[in-house]
Amino acid sequence: MDYSAILHEIRERLAPVIGQGRVASYIPELATVSPQHFGMAVVCIDGTVHSIGDADVPFSIQSISKLFTLVMALQCEGDALWQRIGREPSGNPFNSLVQLEHEHGKPRNPFINAGALVLSDILCTRYAVPETAVVEFLRKLAGHENIHYDRRVAKSERDTAHRNAAMAYFMKSFGNLKNPVGQVLDAYCRHCAIEMSCIDLARAVTFLANHGVLPRSGERLLTASAAKRLNALMLTCGTYDAAGDFAFRVGLPAKSGVGGGILALVPGECGVCVWSPGLEPSGNSLAGSLALETFTTLTGRSIF
Repeated sequence: MDYSAILHEIRERLAPVIGQGRVASYIPELATVSPQHFGMAVVCIDGTVHSIGDADVPFSIQSISKLFTLVMALQCEGDALWQRIGREPSGNPFNSLVQLEHEHGKPRNPFINAGALVLSDILCTRYAVPETAVVEFLRKLAGHENIHYDRRVAKSERDTAHRNAAMAYFMKSFGNLKNPVGQVLDAYCRHCAIEMSCIDLARAVTFLANHGVLPRSGERLLTASAAKRLNALMLTCGTYDAAGDFAFRVGLPAKSGVGGGILALVPGECGVCVWSPGLEPSGNSLAGSLALETFTTLTGRSIF
């Protein structure tokens, strides 16, 4: 598969829509990012890298970090994790409180904010400095030591985290948060503020494309069964309340973030990441969603 030629064709086809959509202005630091950025990378299990545009420019990964905190929480807790978090699509916005009361403080899935706060709570229990543990884990996966979180973005998120705080206190009232709410929010906002490039992220997810095994070292990070289940969660819950439409259009497991990134994988073959900061109303990158739809159309690679 000539991924380099395909990436060039994708950028040519999408040129008229790059820059459309709205950046995530509710986080003040993200509001300053130009919507004209576009980058895309494919990293194969054998280590081959194909990229185009701003694929090597670090950006705020935001909710993409939830995929990796979920992996870490599963390594800590195993299947006991699912006693505290569900596995169903929410059908509501990622920061909604609606379902928590009806479901007794148990978040619908790990990729909405409530679920990610429970993941952060688990990491706060297991690690003295959980955000540093997440950064170190991502450095290992990406094979890149210059990964960190942006303190200004983290502060900007923390200063405006009123709805996340409401969810956290509500879950704590049901006994589903063990650590102090402030500590959990600090960790959550900092791992959302991690900066990585498309190339970094596409390489970081190759272990899920490789059935739980990190390709470069051969280290098994998850069982093949756990990797399969995680891919299923990405497909059904990874792109906010537009997951059904995204699966219909793209047909790949994916996790998006309001920084404009979407991380996807082709099982058994490669990781794929696209970044374009202009968002659809769902919170997914407008050009990024179209780029991945075009990618699966041109390559014939999807899980269906």
